[in-house]
Amino acid sequence: MKKSAGILMYKRVAGGLFVLLAHPGGPLWARKDAGVWTIPKGEFEKEDALEAARREFEEETGSAVNGDFIALAPITQKSGKVVYAWAVEGDLDPRKVRSNLFEMEWPPRSGRKQSFSEVDRAEWFSIPEAMEKINPAQRPLLLELEQKLAGR
Repeated sequence: MKKSAGILMYKRVAGGLFVLLAHPGGPLWARKDAGVWTIPKGEFEKEDALEAARREFEEETGSAVNGDFIALAPITQKSGKVVYAWAVEGDLDPRKVRSNLFEMEWPPRSGRKQSFSEVDRAEWFSIPEAMEKINPAQRPLLLELEQKLAGR
């Protein structure tokens, strides 16, 4: 079973609650929008899940993350991958996001390897906007965040 760990960064502003989502990089996602955005996350094996989430957030955004982490219930994506997530309050400037790179053969069957950013951009979305943009399997993370913050 594959496992991922990620961080759902949020901020409260006059207009309500906003969350930071990342758009996957590379040519396969370039023209896709609704349903493909995600929390910054990545796979891990033996390390502590929260440490993996913090490492992945830094690799995908270029910024370290600290604060009062709120554990969210794990979700399972369509692929069967289990995602462990934590929410944390923050205010990252999306224009400063700098992601690590991955390599893939592109175009397919060309024999040429090219490098692409794991995340090509990040943006702040209100919860209703985020519900449209995020991978549908990750929607429960947004709902749980709203519930947990309602009591704070």
